Amino acid sequence: MKYISTRGDAPIQGFEDVLLAGLATDGGLYVPQVWPKFTKEEISEFAGLPYTELALRVITPFVGDEIPADELKKMVEEAYAGFSHKAIAPLVQLGSNDFLLELFHGPTLAFKDFAMQLLARLMDRALAKRGRRATIVGATSGDTGGAAIEAFRGRDNIDVFILHPHNKVTKVQRRQMTTPSEDNVHNIALEGNFDDCQALLKSMFNNGALRDELQLAGVNSINWARIMGQIPYYFAAATALGAPSREVAFCVPSGNLGDIFAGFVARKLGLPINKLVIATNANDILARTLETGRYESRQAIATDSPSMDIQVSSNFERLLFELSGEDAIWLNGFMRQFSDTGTGLLSDSVFDKFRSLFAAHRLDDQQTGEVIAKIQRDSDYMADPHTAVGLGVAALARQKGEIADSIPMVTLSTAHPAKFPDAVEKSLGVQPFQPDIIVAQKNLPERYEVLPNDFDIVADHIKKHARVVANS
Repeated sequence: MKYISTRGDAPIQGFEDVLLAGLATDGGLYVPQVWPKFTKEEISEFAGLPYTELALRVITPFVGDEIPADELKKMVEEAYAGFSHKAIAPLVQLGSNDFLLELFHGPTLAFKDFAMQLLARLMDRALAKRGRRATIVGATSGDTGGAAIEAFRGRDNIDVFILHPHNKVTKVQRRQMTTPSEDNVHNIALEGNFDDCQALLKSMFNNGALRDELQLAGVNSINWARIMGQIPYYFAAATALGAPSREVAFCVPSGNLGDIFAGFVARKLGLPINKLVIATNANDILARTLETGRYESRQAIATDSPSMDIQVSSNFERLLFELSGEDAIWLNGFMRQFSDTGTGLLSDSVFDKFRSLFAAHRLDDQQTGEVIAKIQRDSDYMADPHTAVGLGVAALARQKGEIADSIPMVTLSTAHPAKFPDAVEKSLGVQPFQPDIIVAQKNLPERYEVLPNDFDIVADHIKKHARVVANS
């Protein structure tokens, strides 16, 4: 398997090179040069498989022959050994044809664990094989940081630096990042919002000298392996509900668009997905784009679903590349226009394809709270605010006739309600049950640095603490 950049001006790379690079040297994102395909017969065989075996079958074509089959199998099994539910990604039925896919049974109680636990093992192997050390720098709106730190803490060949927006994540999310005591873990609370963190991260990767000095590697969903690790649960849910002989729709709470892009990939691989529904909060750039064809950034708004408080969705670039027929020239023009003006206009053909494959709606905080209360009342189920946004938007898509009643609708439940206790209490009047890991973190000391949104200051801080610099 070979990978190309969405911008069209970076070398074609193999899986391990893409894994360690994260962002392409031309500023683009890596995608497979040729997409694999599963036959209906192969997809039928996925039904009933243990999750680890299904995941192995789905990701193997993307790895190719770069990792021996027995080693890859062992890494996949180890990645999900720490999940608390035997099904790994269980389905919960809420209505006659409406389901939740619970993705919060990993060690940090969020869907990011699915890819991050695998990514850490893949990176560890690649670095050891090459006799290298790497510096991971990531940006988080809340959940990516905790998942990355949990996956990479204590690893000898890797230092991890996570940027989160200061005072714009929940206390639970912050403690998941700041209480690990391993020396290779570093937290930066950036004075700004998530888009500032993400922009600073991209600037670091686009600075060739800094990238080489720090041996930068990325764990945000700009890294293809993050997308790859999220594809299997679409197959697990759909085959449990009758695929490939039956179409299934998915509704995905969306911010950086990585999770729903994994669903788009699953569709490209042959999974019969009827529609992918993008659920947004008040930071509704994706819903607005689907309505108007105009991708226009605005100031991010703080909401009760903070992991979605994002205005610039990195993986939209991957989606546009595919919707344009892999037209790197058009995409470069679009991205330049967006970078220069804050607005990018979809071509008619791209807009038409976008609308044919996706639906998108938004919920504000009041509506989200009403959904939390309704689901608790009707189904005795406590949902976190991100899941509630998804459930509310899924219902809207049904009401508007975008998803037929006969088609199963699966909403991705992306986080445990205990990660967002204040939002849940505001809607229900009670705090959610707190798992032992959250209770334990309350009493642990925290470690993080508050830094201004300044490239030089942040870069200098990382260089001062990264072992790859000290040992060079």
